[in-house]
Amino acid sequence: MVTSFEAMAYQPSNIKQYFSDSTVFLTGGTGLLGKLILQKLLRSCDGINKIYILIREKKGKSVQKRYEELLESMIFDRLKELQPQFREKIGLIVGDCLLPNLNLKTEDRHKLIREVNCVLHCAATVRFDEKLRTATYINVRATRDLLRLCKQMKDLTSFVHVSTAYSNCIYQEIKETFYEPPVTGINLLQLVDTFDDDFLESITPGLIGDRPNTYAFTKAVAENVVKEEGKGLPIAIVRPSIVISTCKEPIPGWMDTVYGAVGATVGVGLGLVRTMHHKAYKIADLVPADYVINCAIAAAWDNGTKKLDNNKAVEERSDENNIEIYNYVSSVQNPITWNDFMKYTEKHGLHIPTALMIWYPFLISNSYYIFHVICVFFLHTVPAYIVDLMAYCLGKQPRLVKGYQKINKFLDVLAYFSTNQWKFHDDNTQELWKKLNDEDKYIFQFDIGKMNWDNYCFTYARGGRLYILKDPLDTVPYGKRKYFMLKVIHYTLVGFLSLGLYRLAMLCWKTLVGSI
Repeated sequence: MVTSFEAMAYQPSNIKQYFSDSTVFLTGGTGLLGKLILQKLLRSCDGINKIYILIREKKGKSVQKRYEELLESMIFDRLKELQPQFREKIGLIVGDCLLPNLNLKTEDRHKLIREVNCVLHCAATVRFDEKLRTATYINVRATRDLLRLCKQMKDLTSFVHVSTAYSNCIYQEIKETFYEPPVTGINLLQLVDTFDDDFLESITPGLIGDRPNTYAFTKAVAENVVKEEGKGLPIAIVRPSIVISTCKEPIPGWMDTVYGAVGATVGVGLGLVRTMHHKAYKIADLVPADYVINCAIAAAWDNGTKKLDNNKAVEERSDENNIEIYNYVSSVQNPITWNDFMKYTEKHGLHIPTALMIWYPFLISNSYYIFHVICVFFLHTVPAYIVDLMAYCLGKQPRLVKGYQKINKFLDVLAYFSTNQWKFHDDNTQELWKKLNDEDKYIFQFDIGKMNWDNYCFTYARGGRLYILKDPLDTVPYGKRKYFMLKVIHYTLVGFLSLGLYRLAMLCWKTLVGSI
């Protein structure tokens, strides 16, 4: 029986109430953050009316096929148990962010305009080495076209744009505000619409300037588009730093992409990545994916329920100062260095070595790029050519050289973020967390300050094995035996090579002395 005190103490979820009977339009629903948002809203906001997800055909797969594959993900298993009829609340919108006006059908546009209350824009190309044209169309033009569509939505209460904390990485100190874009969205679109791919590729390095890649460059331009095109709309921007595996939900340690820090960690565990260019004492600004999406959902709620001072019209919210920007980072409240993160991950990873490892896992950390290049040659390139030569002689397809070319390119891209450090501000994010009542803080956890990194790295290492490598825990005994065997082979080989180099050096020395 509930006492009167307990009844008074209980606070219903404000976020659930906001989404009750509402209709949401979600872009990027098949991506990492998008699919996490989809399952979270359906699972935790059971009163939600409808979630429309934008989805396109890809690599010969139909929209329906991709939708079915999306729902086959294990992150929807819990939802299927709690709400077997959840599919009734999902609506498919066929479209493509790579094409003008999202390539929406007329009837779908009218449906969205008529029904949608909240838009969560997660769609983006996150490939750091994406071609300028593709990055511009997806990250910039699609954002512009979506905002123009939103202006026709009479019942829209909130628009959340998911950006990146590194959109303004040319500055050492990054506040929760807008910065001058490298180029306006109008000018960038005119540029890519005018010239061919060869010309665009030739000018890309000069165009992006000090920014590390086309992703950060186009995300900076996209934020300017949000500011200019979003006038009159209730907008919030969420800027996560480096997104890694989930911390708690729907499955601890879950991740389905090998981009970023997760890919590097898995590569080390397999014995493939043996050298990295990073500065161990620099802060690793890492954030769990489930915390990121909870922050975005909370931002949508706060943005949608915010009362206008002095009964101001919605149109007067066009000033950039009325667009809330949330830097979702860990470096302010709960910093961890790359060295500590890797130590924790190694500690827990050694208890569950993967049975799929191809060599004894070790990593040489290089603060100086020249040493990293030397290590890449001897630890990646030379072994790759030797293995491919052996494969060729055995009549098998040589693959390792091409594989390492991709790995080395990936490591070079990651090095920008692991050799630099920024001073972020997250005052708005902290204030947003304080606005949540106890029930919402329990359901939509994103307080990064209370996360224990050691405990998280246990989840992280375990998740990499289970969900990236698809290597079940019942192979751990075999993985340990394989680890020991490869360790013996590795150090035996190192010993013979060291002895050979020593004898070669002595021979050269004797030859040199004898010639004097």
